[in-house]
Amino acid sequence: MCMQINIVFQIAAVGILVAVLNQVLIRAGREEQAMMTTLAGLVVVLFWLIQYINKLFQTVATLFNL
Repeated sequence: MCMQINIVFQIAAVGILVAVLNQVLIRAGREEQAMMTTLAGLVVVLFWLIQYINKLFQTVATLFNL
């Protein structure tokens, strides 16, 4: 149970960090870097979630005998 709470806090921390960096870069006139920062944050979070998504698909496959 502790690991699921931990991943939620990590995702929240990345979201806050990306939001702050995004706003700073937009105010500095660097919209392209702001977009790349947002995409990088999304990719990092998706890499963290891949194992949980895989476990979900395995559970669904087991549930429906696929």
